[in-house]
Amino acid sequence: MGSLLSAAQRAALYDAENRWAADDDFFLTLINERPASRVLDLGCGTGRLTLALARAGHEVTGVDPHPGSLAAARARPGADAVTWIEGTSTALGDDDSFDAVLMTSHVAQSIIDEDQWSRTLADIRRVLVPGGRLAFDSRDPLARVWERWTPATTRNQFTLPDGTKLHLWVDSAPHEAGLVKVTEHRLFADGSRELEDAVLAFRNEDRLRGDLDAAGLHVDAVLGGWNGEPVGRGAGELIVVAHR
Repeated sequence: MGSLLSAAQRAALYDAENRWAADDDFFLTLINERPASRVLDLGCGTGRLTLALARAGHEVTGVDPHPGSLAAARARPGADAVTWIEGTSTALGDDDSFDAVLMTSHVAQSIIDEDQWSRTLADIRRVLVPGGRLAFDSRDPLARVWERWTPATTRNQFTLPDGTKLHLWVDSAPHEAGLVKVTEHRLFADGSRELEDAVLAFRNEDRLRGDLDAAGLHVDAVLGGWNGEPVGRGAGELIVVAHR
């Protein structure tokens, strides 16, 4: 059964739920350390950070598998400055070359198939220039953040640009080893309801380091928060910065 929301409404709801925040500041500052970089935003969504990178003077490519998200991104001011590609890392060509690759907004956790995860890291290494950097975020499983994803703590309401009103909340539960199932509940003004399930991978620091090493990527730092806190402090994150 399809969603009660159109592709455009889903993109608008994503934007309403995901505003510019400390993580965007972190990644933008990191990329700005090397002016005029060629940057790949892998899993770019509706282009919030992608377009900020372009405005900062970088040559940016945004890749995302969801056509509705890319349509919203292409409609934003300044979108013509970005190369948009529908797909995953497998859509990258043999001649593509980047100084930096980003996977933000916990995109890495959405790649739950381990073969696909390994392929993604291999594709990233292939398109990175020697010395090129990879940066991404993944929630630290030791922080057990999913235990705080409850209806009581996540309940919110939104009005979309077309006037659609809905209440939203989330619950979650361990799914399989290393995986957590997250269910988003949506209640519309007319009383209709829908659910959307997602499964996220929670890989620990040792696992991430090992996966990057196996892909030929060298870890420079793993941080626990957006202000540079060590792992185990800060925001309960595993913020990985690595290079080819």
